[in-house]
Formats: sequence, structure tokens, C-alpha cells
Amino acid sequence: MDEREQREMRKGAGDAFAAAFELIATPALFGLLGWLVDSRLGLFPVFTLVLAGVVLAYETQKLCASYRRSLDEALQQRRAAYGRDPA
Repeated sequence: MDEREQREMRKGAGDAFAAAFELIATPALFGLLGWLVDSRLGLFPVFTLVLAGVVLAYETQKLCASYRRSLDEALQQRRAAYGRDPA
């Protein structure tokens, strides 16, 4: 494996780790924030579940959109490489 391939593999692994961390840490952080609000208002699971759920849905949608965008870019690169670029 040459240096360019190793660099791409490390970048891909780093991007995957960042996405996984963001997918776990952000909803957990907002869930904690919701738990604090719930403990102040006496409404235990309401804000905890709502905030964590909304942020989890947003992070999942953002991850799917990013993946779809990267697949489209890879497809365009392949089409350009083979000389079949429709644009």
C-alpha cells in the first residue's frame, strides 16, 4: 500500500470516528441538559427524551446526507475518469 492510500485510509477512519463520536456524544449531552431541566421542573422523562430524540434524529439525518453527498461525488469522479460525464 503506497503512502497516498494509507493517508486516505487514515482520513476515512478519522472521519468515521468523528461521526460516531458526534452521533453518540451530542444526543447524550442534550439528554443530560434535558435531565437537568426535568429535575428543575419535576417532569422527569419529558425534556430528557425529547431533546435526546430530536438531536439523535438530526444527527442521523446529517450523517445520511453527508454519506449520500460523498457517494454522489465518488460517482461523478468515476464517470469523469471513464469519460462518461453527463455534465
